[in-house]
Amino acid sequence: MAKHTQAHLSRTIEKSKPNSVRDMTKRQMEYYMGAKLIEIGIDPKLATFRWSVEEKGISEVWTYSAYWGDSMEKLLQEEQG
Repeated sequence: MAKHTQAHLSRTIEKSKPNSVRDMTKRQMEYYMGAKLIEIGIDPKLATFRWSVEEKGISEVWTYSAYWGDSMEKLLQEEQG
């Protein structure tokens, strides 16, 4: 079985929420992603992370993605050119 080289975590949050709630949600997602990477044996310091936001009516879907190994190399190559 092939090893995974990326992970994604999404949360939906209302646009009207105060910045303090939005900041807390972001920190929680970053913490949870780091913990999950450690759980599967990946050092979070060796991963590359990216945020994306998708608008959905009165809400936004935030996705926090981690890439390592082959996926990280491919992502960085795509971003460079």
